[in-house]
Amino acid sequence: MMKKRAIIMVIDSMGIGAMDDYAEFNDVKECNTLKNVCEFNNGLDVPVMEAMGLGNIQDFKGIKKTATPIGQYGTLIEKSKGKDTTTGHWEISGIVLDKPFATFPNGFPKELVDKFIEETQCGGILANCPASGTAIIEKLNEEHHKTKYPIVYTSADSVFQIALDTDLIPLETLYKWCEIARRILDEGKYNVSRVIARPYKVIDGKPTRISKDRRDYSVAPYGKTILDKVKDCGAKVIGIGKIEDIFSKAGITHAIHTGSNKEGLELTLKAVKGELDLDSIKYEDTNITDDTKEIIFTNLVDTDMLFGHRNNAEGYGKAIEEIDDYLDMILPNITENDLLIVTADHGCDPTVPGTDHTREKVPVLYYSKGIEPKDLGVTLGFDSISQRINDWLF
Repeated sequence: MMKKRAIIMVIDSMGIGAMDDYAEFNDVKECNTLKNVCEFNNGLDVPVMEAMGLGNIQDFKGIKKTATPIGQYGTLIEKSKGKDTTTGHWEISGIVLDKPFATFPNGFPKELVDKFIEETQCGGILANCPASGTAIIEKLNEEHHKTKYPIVYTSADSVFQIALDTDLIPLETLYKWCEIARRILDEGKYNVSRVIARPYKVIDGKPTRISKDRRDYSVAPYGKTILDKVKDCGAKVIGIGKIEDIFSKAGITHAIHTGSNKEGLELTLKAVKGELDLDSIKYEDTNITDDTKEIIFTNLVDTDMLFGHRNNAEGYGKAIEEIDDYLDMILPNITENDLLIVTADHGCDPTVPGTDHTREKVPVLYYSKGIEPKDLGVTLGFDSISQRINDWLF
């Protein structure tokens, strides 16, 4: 029996327009990450996604419409209440959240902070407020060095973030403190989506985050996903980037972290070509007994982390173009037994006020060799992707 594969590439935060309930999430009607990035850059050069039908979804400056698309294309509306990475990825995999994760616009409650300080024995914390990660480490770096207290902060999303200089406090200690925070949050039923390790170093006098050592400690998924279904039948589920963190390793058989989009794209290309060293990234308890199906799931985070949150629309545009360059190499390796899916998980419009995620619809592009080109229109639910994968593999 021929192997069938689903390859999911999530361009983190590449939303395409405010959802009807944008105001509930403190967003503006004008948020449209891709459209506004295209406008800012006077158009983008993305011939592969253009050929797949991206320009047919909406009027994006520089992304032409095509009468002869090679893929299927459409718009997805999120069912879950949220605009964060975990919510978006979980829904893509089949879990819809009725209740949004908790946020902390006034910082974390005293009893949570006290428990964290007591159990980590860190002595105290700095910040405890919503903040831009790059700004807060610059502001508090000197005090961090003086006190050796970690910088603990949040954002408009459901995150408990811990930043420290790993030349002052070891990276292993940061990871241990994150694990303690995750346990405290779960035991206290605080409903927090992610604890994020934010290591940095002072380079040329400037506090600089070290992306490759970032780790996300997500709450465990609240139900079974398409990833679990594939893993449970003894087949491979390969997570590239922060996928294993988002799913707290549930439903994953092989995983590798990345330090950049370029690295994630290189690894995805290798995985598609069957050239990835799977033995080196295989979970110890994994037993592959079914070689007829496989999922490759990649998160490309630079658009969000390096450019969306930092209001860098120029960098955002270049990152999208880089992804398209790699799609040019990936597509020739997609056979009639492969289903390639390109989508996003939320928005993070770098051109509107603020540095937080934006509540947006997302694009979806499907490609397989010989696929029937089609306008899929507007679909309610990112979980339509998991259903499509289920139909494809099973």
